[in-house]
Amino acid sequence: MHNNPRTNAPWRVLIIGSGFAGLGLAMQLRMAGEDDFLVLEKAGEVGGTWRDNSYPGAACDVPSYLYSFSFEPKHDWSRKFAPQAEIHAYILQCVEKHRLRPHIRLNSEVLGAEFDAERGLWRVELAGGEVIEAQALVSACGQLNRPAYPKLPSLERFLGEAFHSARWRHDLDLTGKRVAVIGTGASAIQFVPQIQPKVASLSLFQRSAAYVLAKPDRAYHAWEIALMRRLPWLQRGVRLLQYLHHEARAVAFVQWPWLLRLMRGRFTDHLQRQMPDAAKRARLQPDYPMGCKRILISNDYFPALAQGNVEIVDTAIREVREHALVTADGREHPCDVLIYGTGFTASDFLAPMRIRGLDGLELNQAWQDGAEAYKGISVSGFPNLFLLYGPNTNLGHNSILYMLESQFAYVLGCLRALSGQGLRYLDLKPAAQRRYNQHLQAETQRTIWAQGCHSWYQTAAGKHTNNWPGYTFTYRQQTRMPEMTDYDCVR
Repeated sequence: MHNNPRTNAPWRVLIIGSGFAGLGLAMQLRMAGEDDFLVLEKAGEVGGTWRDNSYPGAACDVPSYLYSFSFEPKHDWSRKFAPQAEIHAYILQCVEKHRLRPHIRLNSEVLGAEFDAERGLWRVELAGGEVIEAQALVSACGQLNRPAYPKLPSLERFLGEAFHSARWRHDLDLTGKRVAVIGTGASAIQFVPQIQPKVASLSLFQRSAAYVLAKPDRAYHAWEIALMRRLPWLQRGVRLLQYLHHEARAVAFVQWPWLLRLMRGRFTDHLQRQMPDAAKRARLQPDYPMGCKRILISNDYFPALAQGNVEIVDTAIREVREHALVTADGREHPCDVLIYGTGFTASDFLAPMRIRGLDGLELNQAWQDGAEAYKGISVSGFPNLFLLYGPNTNLGHNSILYMLESQFAYVLGCLRALSGQGLRYLDLKPAAQRRYNQHLQAETQRTIWAQGCHSWYQTAAGKHTNNWPGYTFTYRQQTRMPEMTDYDCVR
């Protein structure tokens, strides 16, 4: 337990989730001299998606320097693109350095929260039945925390082992096993090359082929690390160049999608070079515009698929049998182990928590046509609730940490207004949310993500809930400080 003497007094800030978002905000609160906050984490350790996704080959597809806090630089990344264990270690280092342990409660899952308008407090209910109160509630649950499982007919008949890549079974030896992998997203392209040499056979079930580009990755030399340590400004410079290089891609994603057609050539070259088998190559050609779904980077995915023990299956699965998957064409694909590389329920932001705002309004009801927020942070009718990495703040082209740092500044501004002006609560005006989101959805229509493909960036009905349809520096500009006229300020 935390060593806070007033256990039952309301906290000033309660943060749900201890990934990059929750811990980053906690670090910022500490740096601002604020100690009255608590971080709740449902798992047994901090780290969010970098704790969960420990599958073989897990790594970031944003350069290491860019995928770390600007206010907490790490000079000794081992590679240009950091592997999962190193990113998780960095998160743990941040916790120790900023002495956050006393502020974190592990194994504390939040079931729901209800706003008490009279007292201006959130009452947060934990899985054990305990209730914690706080003036401000911050959801830092992220978009990639609940694995999505495919609905496979007669799955209950399957006698082998089955697991999701985000719940990797390290105790299972895959050597000599017949493995079926469902899904070809960002996780699958990392673990497939790692398990392919061990398994007897690998059947890769692909709904739609992915665009995969070469990954400009390599280990850093000892002299480079030494130089970065000695000259901190040098790393800031490299980081800035990486940022600009990535940001330049937004021109194609959000402004002129036709530019991505030029990049398609890079994909075709990469595929030609690495996949000699023409039949497999034909199956790996995407049938949608480049960039419409997440673009992936890998140097070993296509070479792994080129091996003789790998089959690419692009026919739908009709049924599951005791030791096989049967596809619509009647073919049986023998299988001892089933691995889901099917990603996450990314557009169900705060599910399964029940969040009740003013007049008993439930967030899932407010969001029945798809999640939306103001600047991805505030939702009308839910006072003093702040979302980090909320709706429409995901990126296709740059580091999410840049977006998070923009959000920290905004949330800190709101917290300052609450205490500085002696407010009971801040509630976003419905008109502000409506205007913002009408503009946002209109902007999204000209981006690449609206060019006719289904992806986790949108709901089944086609509402774009995940991506930011603009430049990250524009977002930073918009979140510099809260505009108090957007809110009903209740004293």
